[in-house]
Amino acid sequence: MRIYGMEKLSLVDFDGKVACTLFTGNCNFRCGFCHNSPLVLDYKFLPEIDESEVFAYLSKRKGILEGVCISGGEPTLEKDLPLFIEKVKNLGYAVKLDSNGTNPELIKSLFENGLIDYLAMDIKNNKEDYAKIIGFDKYDTKKVEKSVDFLLNGKFPYEFRTTLINEFHKKENVALIGEWIKGADKYFLQKFKNSESCISQNLSAVDDKTVLEFRDILQNNVKKVFLRGYDL
Repeated sequence: MRIYGMEKLSLVDFDGKVACTLFTGNCNFRCGFCHNSPLVLDYKFLPEIDESEVFAYLSKRKGILEGVCISGGEPTLEKDLPLFIEKVKNLGYAVKLDSNGTNPELIKSLFENGLIDYLAMDIKNNKEDYAKIIGFDKYDTKKVEKSVDFLLNGKFPYEFRTTLINEFHKKENVALIGEWIKGADKYFLQKFKNSESCISQNLSAVDDKTVLEFRDILQNNVKKVFLRGYDL
């Protein structure tokens, strides 16, 4: 599998576990708020980390690390992702996958074959306004919807999460997201942090007052709504 980044120790990427985070390249979205722009736009020019180096580290850190988080880019674009995860699982690690939900068949297969223990799926916006935030003129959300439906109606551990952008997320957008993911177990509202590595440089974070209003709106439809990155 093509790996372009490795954070050897993370306490925040896999809730409740000391983890190693791996980053794949390439993505089928172009979200302006993405802070991994080199992995999305320029991954072909980045040096790859050999799998042997990754597995040597994971083998050495058994008993200290508890989990592996696979992020991106969009990891489900990697054809050999299942085989790679199987090797990780054989070392005894729990696996978390970060995904935009555009490959529902693979997500279903990974869960049903016991290859992932937790999925964090991005909900970019309400369905009608999805295209705007992912950098396209139009976008058919059917595959994303299929992933949402699978998680809502299944038995597997997951979270939905949205990075809030002041220019895209208003009360009406958030209300529509809540209706879409009604009954979800966990939904995280994440604070946007601008940096030079973001794809776009003209975006801003939703403020503290507004995010509390968003949380109140969402609690009508979602079981638990959490704030991530907000000091509240």
